Amino acid sequence: METITLGQLLFLLIICSVHVVLGSFNGNEIDRLSLVEFKKAITRDPQQVMLSWNDSTHFSNWEGVLCRVKNPHRVTSLNLSGRGLVGNISPSIGNLTFLRYLLLPNNGFMGEIPPPLGHLRRIRYTYLSNNTLQGEIPDFANCSNLQVLWLNGNRLVGQMPTYANLPPLLEELQISHNNLTGIIPPSISNITTLIELSIMFNNIDGEIPSEIGMFPMLQVFHSSVNKLSGRFQPAILNLSSLVKLNLASNYLNGEVPSNLGSSLPNLQKFGLSNNLFKGNFPISLVNASKLFLLDMSNNNFTGVVPSSIGKLKELSWLNLEYNQFHAHDKQDWDFIYSLFNCTKLQKLSLEANQLEGNIPISFGNLSVWLQVLFLGSNKISGRFPTGIENLRSLTALGMQENQFTGPIPEGLGTQNKLQRLSLSNNIFTGSIPSSLSNLSQLGQLLLDSNKLDGEIPPSLGNLKVLEILEISSNNLHGSMPKEIFSMPTTIQIGLSSNSLSGPLPLEIGKAVQLQYQHLSTNNLSSTIPDTLGNCESLEDIELDQNFFVGSIPASLGNIRNLEVLNMSHNQLSGSIPKSFGDLQFIEPLDLSFNHFEGEVPENGIFRNATAIHIDGNKWFCGGPELLHLPARSITHTMLKVVIPLASTVSLVAVIAVLSLFYKKRQKRKFMTIPSFGRSFPKVSYNVLARATDGFSASNLIGSGKYSFVYKGECFQDGNVVAIKVFSLNTRGAQKSFIAECNVMRNLRHRNLVHILTACSSIDSEGNDFKALIYEFMPRGDLHKVLYSNGGDENPSNLNHIMLGERLSIVVDVADALEYLHHNSQGSMVHCDLKPSNILLDENMMAHVGDFGLARFKVDPTASSLGDSNSTSSIAIKGTIGYVAPEYAGGGEVSMATNVYSFGVVLLEIFIRKRPTDDMLKDGLSIVSLTEMNFPDRVLEIVDSQLLQKLILGPETQTAVNEKIVQCLTSMLNIGLYCTKTSPSERISMQEVAAKLHGIKNAYLRGN
Repeated sequence: METITLGQLLFLLIICSVHVVLGSFNGNEIDRLSLVEFKKAITRDPQQVMLSWNDSTHFSNWEGVLCRVKNPHRVTSLNLSGRGLVGNISPSIGNLTFLRYLLLPNNGFMGEIPPPLGHLRRIRYTYLSNNTLQGEIPDFANCSNLQVLWLNGNRLVGQMPTYANLPPLLEELQISHNNLTGIIPPSISNITTLIELSIMFNNIDGEIPSEIGMFPMLQVFHSSVNKLSGRFQPAILNLSSLVKLNLASNYLNGEVPSNLGSSLPNLQKFGLSNNLFKGNFPISLVNASKLFLLDMSNNNFTGVVPSSIGKLKELSWLNLEYNQFHAHDKQDWDFIYSLFNCTKLQKLSLEANQLEGNIPISFGNLSVWLQVLFLGSNKISGRFPTGIENLRSLTALGMQENQFTGPIPEGLGTQNKLQRLSLSNNIFTGSIPSSLSNLSQLGQLLLDSNKLDGEIPPSLGNLKVLEILEISSNNLHGSMPKEIFSMPTTIQIGLSSNSLSGPLPLEIGKAVQLQYQHLSTNNLSSTIPDTLGNCESLEDIELDQNFFVGSIPASLGNIRNLEVLNMSHNQLSGSIPKSFGDLQFIEPLDLSFNHFEGEVPENGIFRNATAIHIDGNKWFCGGPELLHLPARSITHTMLKVVIPLASTVSLVAVIAVLSLFYKKRQKRKFMTIPSFGRSFPKVSYNVLARATDGFSASNLIGSGKYSFVYKGECFQDGNVVAIKVFSLNTRGAQKSFIAECNVMRNLRHRNLVHILTACSSIDSEGNDFKALIYEFMPRGDLHKVLYSNGGDENPSNLNHIMLGERLSIVVDVADALEYLHHNSQGSMVHCDLKPSNILLDENMMAHVGDFGLARFKVDPTASSLGDSNSTSSIAIKGTIGYVAPEYAGGGEVSMATNVYSFGVVLLEIFIRKRPTDDMLKDGLSIVSLTEMNFPDRVLEIVDSQLLQKLILGPETQTAVNEKIVQCLTSMLNIGLYCTKTSPSERISMQEVAAKLHGIKNAYLRGN
């Protein structure tokens, strides 16, 4: 055997060392080049994350990159969560063969998921949720160590992946909020390690396969808002480890298994709402002792609620509304006594069932934490339930549409957290308790359709946040207290069908946000005050069946939003104001059976014989020819021919209606869209119907008073859009459509919601159809982002967004308002700025939307905006908490009121408390809370979850933390400058925007 000399041994060692070094170099270089390719695919980097990705720094120190500690330093983690990055995910990521964590959620990545990601054998966690990724889900079967795969909140299509396309050790699969179709593949049950399966908000259909019961470790199964059908899958009962089961909003039917609770003892959340289930309450559910949320609403369940339900000691939310549960006798009501044991109960709804008879006494023994109690739309009788006034945490109490009798107890006025009280359509007697004026947070008071008598308590005027006061159809008498017309937040006042007398108070003009005023069928007298015209927001005025005298105030012609005006059956006289012809939205106008005379205007509504009612007056003349009124010069004797012509007018009205119906049937599929001053593509009703699957509920992404918003894909390039369809049967919808067209045609800014086109057409049944098509905002509105639950399946919320994103959102909104206030067309005030009207695109860029309440302050030279003599194109309303104090007190709208709203929004973004938060009471507001803690204790009020993200612990003296504290202090300081009590002390949006850009830039630079 040959011996190895010392020289040969040394040579061999050198060769081996070179091989190791070269191997290390090659592996490191592959990782570096792969990251460089990833960077090249990024098209937008708002936080400048990629600045650290340069040649002067080793890639192991690049932001978001972690490597192994020992050599070779291979990449093990890439974490760029919520950085606002835009671009494609480079296939080069597939070369990072040591990668274990790929965390890219809450960005703007688009395109397809690169197939090479399916070859990362060491990968354990892949988070790609809440981006705009498209295409089908690639094959991940070779990712043999993959445990968690989050793909939710994208635009993925195709069918659910099968067992053959998924890793064998997968524990969590989240693919909710996509556009997946097909069925739940039975083969997926072969992944025996699966703990969570979430497929909500897709278009998955078919029956739930029996193989679903073969998951030995499954704890979460969310399949709500799909198109699943068939009966409750019995195999689900084999999942004894199941903690959360949500099957809501599908087409499931039949009975629920009676042994459900015994088979699923660990169940904590159980949702069956909005299906077609029937049968009795599954009594074994009481054996699921950990259950804290049970929602069986909107089904066809029958029978009684079991008296053993009180065994669910952890129950917090019980929703059984809109079923057929009954209670005929005392024994059937025993479940109420049982609920006394549910000491954590916060929400209880039994609305719209078949409950009847008396509610058991000691009702007040329910949980002291009960916040919501809905008993409406049943057949419950007897007196007001004893003890309800002891439930001091109640915020909403609904007992409407029952058969309650007797008085409303004074003790109800001690419920100082109550925000909504509905006792309508009962048989309550006695007077309205004056103690209700103590409910300082009450926003809705509904007492209509009872038998209440006495006078209206003037103290109700103390309810400073009341929006709706409805006490029509009672036996009330006495004068109209001026105090209830001085509430600046009131939207609706309903006092019809009582015996109220006396004049309408002059103070009516202070109700600047009033939209509906219903005073019909009373004994009101005297003249109608001219101050009524100050209520610029009014849409519906009903003063008929009273004893008003004098002329119509000319100021009513200035209420541009007016849709309904009924002054019939009074003793009014004089002529019709010519300005009524300029009211664009009014229909109908009823002035019949008064003492009016003179010339009828010729324009506007007076050209529609079916929309006006002027019969039963003295002699009218002039007006449009279709009314067949005498000419202006004819004497009163000749005017009497109007009487025999009444039948002719009626005939014309009938012909007009038939003609209008015929014309609607003959219309083209789409009509000329409103003039926006630039070229827009035309789109028909049929195109929009196809884009939204027939305006299906699965595509509904929002709704408002006048419209519904759908997600659709309707243009040739396949872009997803938001389609705002106006509910033309709702009063004010036609006006809202025109208003938004008028506003949006002249506004162009990157931080305003972009309108793509409009549709003014007819639907498949020949009815008018109007819609606006906007750029789709996949992140939704800021309010949802601020207050969504950080632990839910859709982590698109500020818990996952760092300080930089919040700064960017605030700066974007400031830029939008600066443009609105100071653009060359003349300034405009938004009038309803709040988080829900701020939308976020896929890059987390903010866009201000919803201009239904906006108001122009028009430059007389800018005639393109409309009538230069008008200061307002749309009425002013606003939202409680965001309205400037001078405006809420009846003052004029101005740019300073917009600045105030912006300041509140700014504070809310960083403090993360609604201006109406429960802690903000007794004079404490979000502004005063900030003032009390500024500047030394700002960290005590800033969103705690943001601070956790910033890792702000007790070591607040380090350089990085000083930078963060300085940034937060500067931002809150701007919010305080914007929310000064005096409008003259507030800074302009130009100055606000400039300061905010400076703060943001300093933070990003690290200054």
